[in-house]
Amino acid sequence: MKKNKIELSNRDQAYLNSFQYHLKVEKGLSVNSVSSYVRDVKDFLLFSMKFSEDIISQDIINYFVQLQEIGLTSSSIARKNSSIKAYFTFLKEESIDLELKFDQIPSVKYSQKLPDVLSVNEILKLLDSIPMDTPLGQRNKAILELMYASGLRISETINLSVHDLIWSENAVRIMGKGSKQRIVPVAEKSLEFVNIYINSGWLKLKKEKITDTLFINRSGKKLSRMGLWKMICKVTIQAGINKHVSPHTIRHSFATHLLEAGANLRIVQLLLGHVSINTTQIYTNIDRNFIVKEHRLYHPRS
Repeated sequence: MKKNKIELSNRDQAYLNSFQYHLKVEKGLSVNSVSSYVRDVKDFLLFSMKFSEDIISQDIINYFVQLQEIGLTSSSIARKNSSIKAYFTFLKEESIDLELKFDQIPSVKYSQKLPDVLSVNEILKLLDSIPMDTPLGQRNKAILELMYASGLRISETINLSVHDLIWSENAVRIMGKGSKQRIVPVAEKSLEFVNIYINSGWLKLKKEKITDTLFINRSGKKLSRMGLWKMICKVTIQAGINKHVSPHTIRHSFATHLLEAGANLRIVQLLLGHVSINTTQIYTNIDRNFIVKEHRLYHPRS
């Protein structure tokens, strides 16, 4: 069966076009503001997989919960909340019959502590500060480039094999939780550093040992979780970044930067391996080319 990328229904696209005209002509908003409003609403509608008329408050709550779990900042969620409210207010004023009771849209309560996230400048500073004049330096550079390029968990990182790199597609094959496999695009620039490591540092570290484990320690054995944690703490200090940075920080930064740049939430969920019962079915119908396009369009390293 041919796979198709997810799209709005013709009816919702017409509503969104009218909303865009309303913001631009009647409200007089700037081009950037209009673009942000429309993108926020479209991303929500694609997430809900419902017609605008069928949306209920719980759909909006579920959306914000997913954004929180992925690690989007409170200010970004608040902006999306404003965009969605503005859209449904517009539909109500246009006499569209809605299931959603506008005054019942809840205020979003954010958790006291969201996951630590580095800014784009901070993550690039971290990556660019790692020296590559030693085998371990080449390894460390390859690890962090790959983690940030693909949103890897710590367990997924240390368990990678050299055979999991799909060079012909600029992608990596990841075995996630519950033995669920996913294939994630990797920015070409990041893969260049992985390639340097494999052809130099990796060969020197493994010496005469026979192994296909991608990330190994100075003894040629698989890098441990603690070893990866210590390495990240060390390079963070050396980069002059005064924040607590863990492997999960890199993963959350990956997701947050994509979402704040405008990537579709469902695509980010798929890239992260967050496949819930409610969203599994839609993933089977997303064209991989569409996933690659979203990744390349919004990832800072692409």
